[in-house]
Amino acid sequence: MDYRSFPAQAQNVFLPKVMVGMSAKSKRPEEAEEAAFTEFVRTLKQPVIADERVSGLVYEAGVGVLEGTIGVEKAVEEMAKKRRSIWRSEREGFALSRSRAWIWFLLPSFLGVAVFVLIPFMDVVRRSFVTAVTQEWTGFNNYRNVFDNQAFRLAIRNTARFTAVCLPLLIALGLFLAAALSRLKQIQLIKALFLFPLAMPAATVVLIWKMFFAKQGLLNANLISLKILADGASNSTLPDYMGTGASFWVLVFSYVWKNLGYTMLLWLAGIFAVPGDMSEAARVDGASERQVFWRVIFPNLKSSLYTITVLSFLNSFKVFREAYLVAGSYPHEDMYLLQHLFNNWFVNLELDKMAAAAVCVGTVLFALILLLQRLWKV
Repeated sequence: MDYRSFPAQAQNVFLPKVMVGMSAKSKRPEEAEEAAFTEFVRTLKQPVIADERVSGLVYEAGVGVLEGTIGVEKAVEEMAKKRRSIWRSEREGFALSRSRAWIWFLLPSFLGVAVFVLIPFMDVVRRSFVTAVTQEWTGFNNYRNVFDNQAFRLAIRNTARFTAVCLPLLIALGLFLAAALSRLKQIQLIKALFLFPLAMPAATVVLIWKMFFAKQGLLNANLISLKILADGASNSTLPDYMGTGASFWVLVFSYVWKNLGYTMLLWLAGIFAVPGDMSEAARVDGASERQVFWRVIFPNLKSSLYTITVLSFLNSFKVFREAYLVAGSYPHEDMYLLQHLFNNWFVNLELDKMAAAAVCVGTVLFALILLLQRLWKV
């Protein structure tokens, strides 16, 4: 390499580096030239990302400057363009990878829902149009048979009545108790006690029911001791809570008792999430505790109210286990729910009716949840 053959512009850049290298490090001219050339190329590469795609181009640009085919400023400008182009492509690639990252997070859950929910439900939809044994196409005959079934209409009526009574009662009681308990300083220590009914096994709850609501049970014994019932009444004259219309209210009591603690905790979580500065500002302005709750705290519980309503609505369909263990497959007609009907159809292998009823119930539940979500957005 003979730097004296370089153009004047290249010599002005390259020659001082050679002289400094020869004087400072006592290098031979050839070594100084080689070191200066390496440093010169590295200088050109500084504004460029260290990437194999451009390293060759940088080297060629450095050689081009030294040979006079391209100016230093032009070479640096070209390298800056390469840098911006690479950065832009890398940003686009990163943005594209980020835009598709959600797929990998959603895929495991979606596969689980598809395998265990969507595909089985589609098979239920198919079975609702065929016979249970021969799998012959029947059209809407199964749906007509379901709606003409007296037991289905009774179960629908009782289930709707049960939900209409329990849902407002549970939500209102939970909110009232949560508002009262939120003022306690030691509320964090007793939160676990609220979940005790949910932790109790169903068999234990059923045993308590039978001991409490039987004719010779604890409830009638206490009523007799309070002189509400006649002392010495025969077994035939004592109230039968599980064999009369009172069985419905026993079911309501069981549901509210079991889910009240969990509902209170959800309300408490929403109340504690409201910033305390808002309540303090309202009190400073002269608002009473009732006004603070209804005008400041409650409007901020809209999301909690939606969550509690949906969960309570879905949990109202899970009360069958206790009712079945207490009264069997055919309880009093006032507590005969959809779950009893489905269980009896399954035992009798009436899978075509059960599939048609399941499609109807699932569609109604899905529509109600969408309606609740739409109402909460208004």
